Amino acid sequence: MHISNSLNSSIAGGAFIALLLVQCLLVQSQYFASPENHFINCGSNNDTTLNSRKFIADSSSDGAVSTSTATIPPLYQSAKVFTSLSRYKLTLVNNGTYVVRLHFYPFSSPARNLLDSNFSVSASGYTLLSDFRVHKSDKLPVIEEFIFFIDSGTFEIIFAPDKSSFAFVNAIETFLAPENFIPSSAPHVTPSGSDEDDYNDLLTQILRPVYRINVGGELLSPDNDTLWRNWIPDDNFLYHKEVAKNIRSYGSKPNYPLGGATKYSAPDPVYQTAKEMKIDPQKTSNFFNITWQFNVTKNVKHFMRVHFCDILSDSENSDKFNLYIFSKFSSEIRDKNSEVRTPFYNDFVVDSDTFGWINISIGPREENQTAFLNGLEIMELVNDESRDSSGENKISKKFLIIIIVCSVVGVVAFALVLLVIFVIRKRRKAKAVEKSDWPLVNLYGGNSYSGLTESAVKNESNFQTLNLELKLAFSEIMYATNKFDSKSIIGKGGFGKVYKGTLRNGIKVAVKRSESGHGQGLPEFQTEIMVLSSIRHRHLVSLIGYCDEMSEMILVYEFMEKGTLQDHLYKGTDPKSRAMPVLSWNQRLDICIGAAKGLNYLHTEGSGGGIIHRDVKSTNILLDKDFVAKVSDFGLSRSGLPEQTHISTGVKGSFGYLDPEYFRCMQLTQKSDVYSFGVVLLEVLSARPAINNLLPREQVNLADWGVYLQQKGELEKIVDPLLVGKINPNSLRKFGEIAAKCLREEGADRPSMVDVIWDLEYALQLQCKPHEESITTDVSWAMPLPVVQRLPSTSLTINEDEMHLRIDDVLDSSYADASEVFSQLKIDDAR
Repeated sequence: MHISNSLNSSIAGGAFIALLLVQCLLVQSQYFASPENHFINCGSNNDTTLNSRKFIADSSSDGAVSTSTATIPPLYQSAKVFTSLSRYKLTLVNNGTYVVRLHFYPFSSPARNLLDSNFSVSASGYTLLSDFRVHKSDKLPVIEEFIFFIDSGTFEIIFAPDKSSFAFVNAIETFLAPENFIPSSAPHVTPSGSDEDDYNDLLTQILRPVYRINVGGELLSPDNDTLWRNWIPDDNFLYHKEVAKNIRSYGSKPNYPLGGATKYSAPDPVYQTAKEMKIDPQKTSNFFNITWQFNVTKNVKHFMRVHFCDILSDSENSDKFNLYIFSKFSSEIRDKNSEVRTPFYNDFVVDSDTFGWINISIGPREENQTAFLNGLEIMELVNDESRDSSGENKISKKFLIIIIVCSVVGVVAFALVLLVIFVIRKRRKAKAVEKSDWPLVNLYGGNSYSGLTESAVKNESNFQTLNLELKLAFSEIMYATNKFDSKSIIGKGGFGKVYKGTLRNGIKVAVKRSESGHGQGLPEFQTEIMVLSSIRHRHLVSLIGYCDEMSEMILVYEFMEKGTLQDHLYKGTDPKSRAMPVLSWNQRLDICIGAAKGLNYLHTEGSGGGIIHRDVKSTNILLDKDFVAKVSDFGLSRSGLPEQTHISTGVKGSFGYLDPEYFRCMQLTQKSDVYSFGVVLLEVLSARPAINNLLPREQVNLADWGVYLQQKGELEKIVDPLLVGKINPNSLRKFGEIAAKCLREEGADRPSMVDVIWDLEYALQLQCKPHEESITTDVSWAMPLPVVQRLPSTSLTINEDEMHLRIDDVLDSSYADASEVFSQLKIDDAR
């Protein structure tokens, strides 16, 4: 079906008159007077006005539906409905970059409920929307905007309903954008840093705005914008709101420079508000970043425009500062104009990461300088591979191909199903083994489980023979957990519930199942899989597999029989915790050493030049049946490059364990893990939580209280009452020194994890050899360590130390046994 000829002729013939009328109205207003525009009120016989734009009736009753609901704006009280491939044709006089907006406001009429629609839209060979529908939860109206270069002549917008459905549109606007609205090229930034070459194909791409952010300001509706755009506040995208403050200067208008930013780049209110660093005059150092993070389509290029206008200072010599993208790319920001309050912007083409995130930060170049940001636009680049040279029949061809392919696939699939049913029935008759509600699945690639007997699997070296990177079928998860039986729940955390289960081959597992509404989601799920599939160490929890079928996010680990370290420290009201045996000081030191070795392996041997855990705490240190410690929960981990000193990122982690330097500057380093581990050391010593609001004010924070007592030489005041009189004073003194070093305010002053391992092993040696004493000297330099016989050094690499760890992995039978034991988690207070 086509829109009738009368509609086409009406639009083409009346375009010039409509253009003059609209231009006359706009020239006298704040809005952009485009040299060419088409505003169409679809499915209506009446013209209507919205935000100074006059939308002309399309004068066609074919497929028109309407409603008289008074709460719906007049423009959206009518719509054009298409039950087959249909198009609007516009005649454009000028070549150039156009803004195309499609308005959707679904209402229910006697003829149709527009919420039932499902369709695709293309324009001049570009696919704009695919499998599009408006949902009841969407904020109305839904306005889809696209910006791209269009040649003069006939411009078509094609609507293609999904089979058995229909398409609709309430209004269409197309207007020629201001000159030089989109550049032809921009610096190219990837998640790993800057590309050496600029991206030069912007004018051949469709740009689909994803975010327009009025930083530091309020919501701006089309009434407040020169190009009828929506701008939203930035607060919901801030990593850490406390480090930023809003500044506003509505009293004076921006001074738009000749040849630079204009009032059409962004409206005045965007340049009259900003976010600035919240500098604390009481602190000697105010060196930190403000960071925003945006969820976008993963692995896709985006056009980013960053808006600046210095409304902070009266001097034209404002400070320079840095803009960071993905923390790997930085650009110096400084207004080159001579006048104050002069708007300017920087453009980039940015590739989103594999999780679908883009983050940007601003920060000072020098100590105690400030930084600010006024506005931000992010637009997705529509893949130009979707362009069809003919453009005319692209969607219909696509539908034909889909129909043919689906038909063939359907016939083949049906035949395969019949064949599989036949084979299964034949095998069941020939060999009746194992009855189960759930089908057997290929767990680990290569041979399927049905090709191995349970006894054969049990006699293998368990996890050493399995491919831990492959997915597990949902049916296997259901079997292992007895359909997620509530009796199998062993813990709850930020990810969801944790179940104890047993795979078909008899291996015990811990199954973490995501639940909606919890703090963690897909990024943490994917991060955990990537981290654990790329590393393997005796003191790191092993990932057996994962499941993402049926919109599930499930992680399956080896089962740790003794639970979390915290379970054994806090003897509260939980019967499970109270029933656990008291850990001796020797056992606690062994556990700390094991966890430190796991963290050191992450820092030195992890993929990408090192991994920062970012959530070290006692609930993330697990114990197997022999009390071997293993670090777990890598959902917040970040990979770093060897040459990086830090990663600029938003603050994530657990309160009470957060590195104050990371919290203040949002610069994550391996020393952030060291600080968190220092808190764990004090937990191990005192058997009390990192934060306890029931204690006197000065004792609430364990790290602050422990360091204070260590400096006074009174650390014995926080020793677990169950250990009083059982710790050698020299071992306690050495242990206190280690913890205090880890908890130093500046990361550069903290030891590395390998240094922590050396000192902990020496503290254990002092406990085992009480006759050894050293009162006035640092005993870690005076005596050999029990495993590696050489003096500690700040430049020591881990190679030798890890050599004996890897040998232990092969020779220590507890590692093979550990493959059958894991428990994540008793984490009622986990993140």
